[in-house]
Amino acid sequence: MKNYELIEKKRIEELSTDACIYRHKKSGARIFTMKNTDDNKVFGIAFRTPAEDSTGVAHITEHSVLCGSDKFPLKDPFVELAKGSLNTFLNAMTYPDKTVYPIASRNDKDFDNLMDVYMDAVFHPNSVKDPRIMMQEGWHYEMQDEKDDLIYNGVVYNEMKGVFSNPESVLERYIMHALFPDTTYGNESGGDPVNIPDLTFEDFKAFHARFYHPSNSYIFLYGDMDMEKKLEWLDKAYLSEYTAIEPNSDIAAQKPFDKMQEEEISYSVGENEPLEKNTYLSWNVVVDALDSKSNLALDILDYALLSSPGAPLKQALIEAGIGEDIFGGFQDGIKQPYFSVTAKGTDKKDKKKFLEIIERTLKKLVKEGLDKKTLLAAINHDEFQYREADYGRTPKGLVYSLTSLDTWLYGGKPWDYLFCEKYYKELRKDVEEGYFEKLIEKYLLGNKHSALVICKPERGLTEKREEELKKKLAAVKAKMSKEEIKKCVSDTKMLKEYQEEPTSEENLEKLPLLSISDIDKKAETFSWKETRLSDTLLIGTELETRGIAYLRFNFNTACLTEEELPYAGFLKTVLGYMDTEKHTYQDLTSDILLNTGGINFDASAYPNISKYGYYTGIFSIDVKLLYDGFPFGLDIVDEIVHTTKFEDDKRMQEILNEARSRERMKVEGSSHSYAVNRATSYFSATGRYADLTGGISYYRFINRISDEFKKDKKALQKKLRDVACKLFRPENMFISLACEKEGNDAFAKEFPKFKKNFEQGIRKLEEKAGKLDKGFKPYKASAGKALPQLTLSGNLNEGFKTPSQVNYVGRSGLYDTKKHPYTGALKVLKVILNYQYLWLNLRVKGGAYGCMSGFGRSGEGYFVSYRDPHLKETLDIYEGIPKFIKEFKTSERDMTKYIIGAISELDTPRTNSAKAALTLSAFLSHVTNDMLQEERDQILATSEAKINALSDYAKEILEKGAACTVGNNKLIEDNKDKFYTTEELFKQN
Repeated sequence: MKNYELIEKKRIEELSTDACIYRHKKSGARIFTMKNTDDNKVFGIAFRTPAEDSTGVAHITEHSVLCGSDKFPLKDPFVELAKGSLNTFLNAMTYPDKTVYPIASRNDKDFDNLMDVYMDAVFHPNSVKDPRIMMQEGWHYEMQDEKDDLIYNGVVYNEMKGVFSNPESVLERYIMHALFPDTTYGNESGGDPVNIPDLTFEDFKAFHARFYHPSNSYIFLYGDMDMEKKLEWLDKAYLSEYTAIEPNSDIAAQKPFDKMQEEEISYSVGENEPLEKNTYLSWNVVVDALDSKSNLALDILDYALLSSPGAPLKQALIEAGIGEDIFGGFQDGIKQPYFSVTAKGTDKKDKKKFLEIIERTLKKLVKEGLDKKTLLAAINHDEFQYREADYGRTPKGLVYSLTSLDTWLYGGKPWDYLFCEKYYKELRKDVEEGYFEKLIEKYLLGNKHSALVICKPERGLTEKREEELKKKLAAVKAKMSKEEIKKCVSDTKMLKEYQEEPTSEENLEKLPLLSISDIDKKAETFSWKETRLSDTLLIGTELETRGIAYLRFNFNTACLTEEELPYAGFLKTVLGYMDTEKHTYQDLTSDILLNTGGINFDASAYPNISKYGYYTGIFSIDVKLLYDGFPFGLDIVDEIVHTTKFEDDKRMQEILNEARSRERMKVEGSSHSYAVNRATSYFSATGRYADLTGGISYYRFINRISDEFKKDKKALQKKLRDVACKLFRPENMFISLACEKEGNDAFAKEFPKFKKNFEQGIRKLEEKAGKLDKGFKPYKASAGKALPQLTLSGNLNEGFKTPSQVNYVGRSGLYDTKKHPYTGALKVLKVILNYQYLWLNLRVKGGAYGCMSGFGRSGEGYFVSYRDPHLKETLDIYEGIPKFIKEFKTSERDMTKYIIGAISELDTPRTNSAKAALTLSAFLSHVTNDMLQEERDQILATSEAKINALSDYAKEILEKGAACTVGNNKLIEDNKDKFYTTEELFKQN
């Protein structure tokens, strides 16, 4: 280790980790290692990349460096790795002041390969030598023919058009601009579509030369590995070729303001959307120079002030009629974090009142004190999550590594925010001593480094900007000489040829590749034990959970009519957020978080693989708790489902307003998912179920009942009560539980008492219903059975117009599983389509930010684009899929790659909660371990001929399917002939 200077080492006991900070002597690179027994190893290299303008050069560089390098001269090694690596994480991210390139893998050989490709990519990219890469990934003029209009295209350009179509993203951009006008944060590191075309190739090269040097790098290594060997390799392979420099990349601090700044901007709404009560008012204040404890405490304060049900600051604004939805909170991960309070669904004229209420409420809380129970609940919840370390599909080592950058990047120690246990203990004591009130006084009250941002709706703003852009580009073309026009057409053609030109076999073979022998031949299996407790089915799964029980109550929705299903969807939002017989809704949430790891409500449909066209609909209640928490957990579930007070009109209106706001945010943030789900709902019962309980139909349902509630409050209350009476009955219920044997025994001891109380609870609910509605008759639900198809609307194509600048083009359909049985080869086909056919045509050549496909055991399949500048062209590309599959040719090496990519998705490490959910899914869908093994065997045996044979599957999906596009108003209108119906998605009822 003579080439490294050990700066400091420390044991992080709570993460079972030995950590070291190093500096590479010759190059000046900084390294942070976290050695432990986690086999899901993480590597990453980050650079400080302050943005000096809004051309998005940092973002375009992030995309471009992964398009080939000296050692790996492929056109797209990132895609080749995605096709054929066992990675558990592979991506790159641009932040406001840094760019991060992380990878993760459980396979040692694969991990080393990924490290090598990423290191060569960042230090020796082809993009600084070949302008075509910046043209493809960033922006370029495009003109197929001299007579065509001149347009802009490029992956980042279209990605950011999508980002800037979202009002919350626009608001966030201008909050940063208002608070930090003189620093990197005042610019848009991702790139503003207006400014992206100002980026020149010379500026692009200069940016890389300046910031992509080891002296400006922050390298992290996490997991079970020989750290010395990894550091020696880094030195020999890359770092030793560089001499330390001064990169001048320090992130400047914004000088505090003398008074609050104000900034006013507009966002686009549709022709039939309201202008009144549709403005965002956002108050933001910089909370500078934080230590580890206060940083953690401000997260807790965020919950106590804004995020918890009935939070005082949120409630004060809602009760004053300012905003239908209040959100914001503590925003960190930058040099100068800030605290934000945003009211959505208000008017500009309310700005004075908005600011007065915030100040008055904060002063009152400092004087009278915050609710101690709420603070303790928030601390408990945070600590539970920290100890459980369940970050879904994201490796926990990556979460810790990214957290280290929140301090390391600005001169702190990388582990500063990783030590939390002692602060949780201290903060519990501090609740009694006014610590949180002092934080409000110190950072929020009287802080002049603040900004008010007003984001107003403007009808037709998207169309107006598109027209301005069209005129601007027409003027550019008008000034071009004939030679320049010819060159533009020639450059467009040259770029298309470059994009279509395959990487040579010689260069492909330079990329390291695993072999089939590196893959485990045995499929991951699921096991459960079916028993009965007090005549209730229990699906038990034994897992090592370190004392945490993953308990789920499952209620079969077969008892509900199709018209009642959306109300069950709404119950997901209502339950736990209204008063019960024993709790106010504020105390209910606090008690839940003080005694559990949280309670979640959901509704899902599981296809019955053994009986085509049938499914099981489940309303689920998930509870995470410690084994001694079963008495509380069981009692609180019974209390919520049987004694929630739906008759509180004021609270119900608040929930409806917030639900309408949040559902729209979901639609705008995941339009591709909504498009696929909607198209699938035309021919699939599970798709229809998902649409009714959480899709476009559900979004419209929420809008409708919100409007109706203002005229008739009792109708909604009655409907929710009736659905609860039908649903939450012992004959509809079964339990699933994942934990150790000790937890199972503890649950079995408590359950009989719960079952007795639960049966009494349904009788009480029916008695209450009878008193409120004299015509009420007690329900007798049928025992949970699989349901056949819901009412389906047949083949239908819809275009939903929004103010978005881009499109989300979905196409889905059905293949007959009797004629075309499900095969693991479809998993391989998904990799081929996502990273070859769709990637090349939709992303590389078309400029869409993303493209996806998928095939299910139940016969459903889909294709979808994400942030796509095209519509008709994308639908045409889908039509070409069967021909592509039929004529697909590949080398043995490439087929190995696709197989490994398919296995990689199957072998993603799963958290205990994910294992519990997948076990339940296997049980309800009748998926056996033999099926899982057969699928894996089929993947490993996939050949070119077996892929060719899937052409008929794709053909049938396209023939027996439907399309749905969510996106740009004008493009959908211009392509009306592609749809049976077109309409505005966000229109007033």
